[in-house]
Amino acid sequence: MIIGVIVWIFVVNRHRIELTVRIIGVASNALSRNLGLFGVLPALTIGLFVYYVPIVVFLIFANLNGKIVPREENGEHFCVWKQDRWVPAYYALAILTMLWSAAAMVEAQVYVISGTIARWYFSKDDAGPKHGIRNSLRNAFGASFGTICFSGLLIGVVRILRAMVDNARREDASGIVNLILRCFVNTFLSAIDFLNKFTINFAAITGEAYCSAARMTYELLRRNLLSAVFVEAVSTRILAGITLVLSAIYAIVVCVILKAGIHLGNDSYFVALMAWVLLIIVLGFFVHVLDNVIDTVYVCYAVDRDRGEVYKQDVHEVYVHLPISRSHRAGFVARTPLVV
Repeated sequence: MIIGVIVWIFVVNRHRIELTVRIIGVASNALSRNLGLFGVLPALTIGLFVYYVPIVVFLIFANLNGKIVPREENGEHFCVWKQDRWVPAYYALAILTMLWSAAAMVEAQVYVISGTIARWYFSKDDAGPKHGIRNSLRNAFGASFGTICFSGLLIGVVRILRAMVDNARREDASGIVNLILRCFVNTFLSAIDFLNKFTINFAAITGEAYCSAARMTYELLRRNLLSAVFVEAVSTRILAGITLVLSAIYAIVVCVILKAGIHLGNDSYFVALMAWVLLIIVLGFFVHVLDNVIDTVYVCYAVDRDRGEVYKQDVHEVYVHLPISRSHRAGFVARTPLVV
């Protein structure tokens, strides 16, 4: 029954799935021209952990600041350690700094991916310009560093608020008011998260500041009647599904080989579990990069369409089949060409 339902879903959405597969193929081709990203992005993550080292060390030493004070309880006298007043505030500041830094690093990685892919897209040579990754890194940690930090701050706040909403849901807060507030907050946070995703792509392409990039991104997609939801939702779900299926198959094969060939016994389950986790991490990283490449190519195509140009014919042949945004099917929107 379940298999039949799955097959029916695939048959009904066959055209959408075919289009999504072609979009993923175009993005994979773009990524294959910029394989250096697979070395730069992990290096940025390692740099983040190196940045965390002194913060953690200072947190440890901050905990040592205080004095021993006497205390009386139930007629007994004993000594306790009392931290200085500034230590809790420093802990809060350090933790917030680490969260903000992590969010900013994620946005910096998206910026580097978008800038590199955009340079490939708008170049006449299919191989792309030289030093594309280097230029994107220089812009990310130079002129556009404020944009990245602001985006990281915004996303960090969104994540914290979403965690608070989820925590309230787990505590089973009753009442129609709480339900309405949760729905409103979730919708608002999802809208911010969605808009921010394409804003960073556009900022990396044009070098605009965050607020102007957000406004111009919305106007760009609105003028060209493009459905960003299709690219965002369908491609992400297909990539996530492929990741889960491949990792599960890999774990099963590893378990069978270990039990039948090496005779590890019950230890084979633990090894298979570790293999599954490792492959999930590797494929998750690849999907994260590919997902951002898809978004970047999508925005580049929108810029091309807005300016009436064709830089990558193979991209246009695929993205021209994207569905028109439902909110703009009723009428024609006057187009003002974008100058990048």
